[in-house]
Amino acid sequence: MRPVARARCLFDTPLGACGLVWGPAGVARVQLPESSPAATLARLASEHPESVERGVDAAARPVVEAIVALLSGERRALGFIELDLSRCTPFQRRVAEVTRAIPVGETRTYGQLARSLGDAGLSRAVGGALGRNAFAIVVPCHRVLAASGTGGFSASGGAATKLRLLELEGALDATSPLFARRQGTA
Repeated sequence: MRPVARARCLFDTPLGACGLVWGPAGVARVQLPESSPAATLARLASEHPESVERGVDAAARPVVEAIVALLSGERRALGFIELDLSRCTPFQRRVAEVTRAIPVGETRTYGQLARSLGDAGLSRAVGGALGRNAFAIVVPCHRVLAASGTGGFSASGGAATKLRLLELEGALDATSPLFARRQGTA
């Protein structure tokens, strides 16, 4: 049973307190940890002031469990999670769709996503759309890299958080230049 109005909550993960906003149309936001749980909750409230704080209910439980499993290092696909894309532009929806198709433990470049959308010149637009991604982890923007390396990441911790997520998913191995960067040796 889905709640009538949007709800928000925090839930514990190995990375810290993540946040979730969900409602009748699906998940409206997944928030990676901010500097504190209070800051994460404040971000959710500012982005979705119409939502009410509540505990994890039956609608949110499978989402939370899957995200926690992925952030615990399990190779968990999140394609089953229904997203409320009502605040997204048509282009953002297309970018979300192709990004969600990237398997756990793999990466793509912004250019590869742009080509899959039919125009290699859209690389910067893809990056812009992913920079506004409201569904961190579920729309796995951390799996999208710049052709020259990591690229940016709008979550708290920036590129270091992106590298940590890739490491958790097994997308970095000891031979990867990104792995050396993650270890601080590059």
